[in-house]
Amino acid sequence: MATSEATGAPAPTAQSEGPDVPLLELRTISKSFGAVQALRGVDLSLDSGQVTALVGDNGAGKSVLIKTIAGIHAPDGGDILWKGGPVHIRSPKAAAALGIETVYQDLALCDNLDIVQNMFLGREVTRHGLLAEEDMELSARQTLTDLSVTTVRSIRQPVVSLSGGQRQAVAVARAVMWNSELVIMDEPTAALGVAQTAMVLALVRRLADRGLAVMMVSHNLNDVFAVADRIVVLRLGRMVAAGPASDFDPQTVVDYMTTGRSDRAPHPTDPGAVTTEGRAEGGEDD
Repeated sequence: MATSEATGAPAPTAQSEGPDVPLLELRTISKSFGAVQALRGVDLSLDSGQVTALVGDNGAGKSVLIKTIAGIHAPDGGDILWKGGPVHIRSPKAAAALGIETVYQDLALCDNLDIVQNMFLGREVTRHGLLAEEDMELSARQTLTDLSVTTVRSIRQPVVSLSGGQRQAVAVARAVMWNSELVIMDEPTAALGVAQTAMVLALVRRLADRGLAVMMVSHNLNDVFAVADRIVVLRLGRMVAAGPASDFDPQTVVDYMTTGRSDRAPHPTDPGAVTTEGRAEGGEDD
């Protein structure tokens, strides 16, 4: 099937999207950094309207996997399909053109700018060569309202004045206002208090309820079980388990993270998930 090299999108005549086709599908994705094998034959599918939790210990390959989807790392092997059509995601810009937005742990917000300026950073709206401030304010306010983000005092307040939970909300709002269909969130509740964590988890759930696909990377299993529809477990570069969250409990997830297998019933195994002791040496921290 032909693909667009510029955007990574499927060619217009090659669409095969259907009701049973995943929004995003990875097939036997591998990635090496020199002698270090970070990903080994990873299979993964993400569906619209679901929160998929990606879990694994340090060195499991989580960061490499999300950066591969986000267009930062090019896979060495395997296929990426978007709505059933093969794509080559060569850059974050190509990922955004498809509808993939990533909210990294550092949020990439500018403290000295206000909420509106951050939400439109690099994508400013202009009219007759001037910034269309009113249009951007209306869009920013509407997006925050749609996501039920009501705790910010003003959309013109500097980001430096926001709490951790409010910053996360602004980063998520920035991601979803550009017609995104998949939002990847890297440790969205890290270093947040109890109330702020609850606010962010509710926001994650609202994204899925609006029909978006959400992939949440998290070390906090309480957060995972609070919002996830599906859980996938990486260990040393391999996917060792995947299935509905109801098929797991926290101890089962820990078993898969630490040993690659679990003797506890039931045994969650989506197609492509493996239970292996194969060891991927090294890799990035996450």
